[in-house]
Amino acid sequence: MKKRLLTVLALFFAITCSITAQNDFSKAVVGFYNLENLFDTINDPNKNDEQFLPEGSYQWTSQRYLQKLDRLSQVIADMMKLEGGLVVLGVSEVENEQVLLDLVATERLRPFGLKVCHHESPDRRGVDVSFLYNPARFRVIDTAAFPLVVPDQPEFISRDQWLMTGILDGSDTLYILVNHWPSKSGGERRSLPGRLAAGSLSHDIATGILAKHPSAKIIIMGDLNDNPNSKAIMENLGTKTNTKNLTHNDLYNPMWKMYRDGIGSYAYRDSWEMLDNIIISGGLVTPAKGYRYQSAHVFRKSYLFTKSGSYMDYPFRMYAGGVYQGGYSDHLPVYIILNK
Repeated sequence: MKKRLLTVLALFFAITCSITAQNDFSKAVVGFYNLENLFDTINDPNKNDEQFLPEGSYQWTSQRYLQKLDRLSQVIADMMKLEGGLVVLGVSEVENEQVLLDLVATERLRPFGLKVCHHESPDRRGVDVSFLYNPARFRVIDTAAFPLVVPDQPEFISRDQWLMTGILDGSDTLYILVNHWPSKSGGERRSLPGRLAAGSLSHDIATGILAKHPSAKIIIMGDLNDNPNSKAIMENLGTKTNTKNLTHNDLYNPMWKMYRDGIGSYAYRDSWEMLDNIIISGGLVTPAKGYRYQSAHVFRKSYLFTKSGSYMDYPFRMYAGGVYQGGYSDHLPVYIILNK
């Protein structure tokens, strides 16, 4: 009887220690990944998805769709294993909520139990921004969509900016804004007003949060289609390039230093650009308590790069020059590590 009691107590102690260890979080990873045209194979009359149909120009078959999901699941599963563990991943270029539900249900990602926080945008291409998150560590408490309006362009339509507010590890409130700013299609001069307006919108959203919560921990992420030194990011969004004299009302862009050092998330004409940015408020740099910013990174696993040919060492993308490559994405994921 005594031996059995000791065995039960030992088992109870082991389980208690295990639960405590699982909940004793001291680090967390928050990332962003442009999934490069994650479309299903079903025709949606309300979206410009004709290329991504079996009979379309990309010959987008179920086999290719499933391979795309498998490729992306490999990347995200590896990010889940980063030190601290991925808790939130902002994504762009997704057709609808169902493609993300298919993604988190893949063999590699199913064990992580990821959830989807999606918003349907009015984008002409039919692509949205969204979130994947780990519900064991992040609890969503609110969401809000912010349409992008460009002055003097009443017909302009683009992705909404999608704000998700939640609690990390039961203690820290995070305000996470995911973006996909207008591209440079049509040239820099013609397309710039869209990105300037996007930068101003992100700034206004952050300012509104800070007016109510002066020490708010804000993360602004996304494919901004501009480098950290651009006017849209530095002036309209109002980012700082270092943490010296940073106040809680300031926004700091840790990607700026990486870009200055030649590190990027997107390759164009044999040079690296940092189009994918993660920008944080001063409340994450010098918080009174809880999680704080530790470091920023580009996720650069070797399998994410093209091994040969004219696109050698570029991100291994799905299509190149209209020809199917069977890769991952034309962008690399980016992420930040928080610690406490």
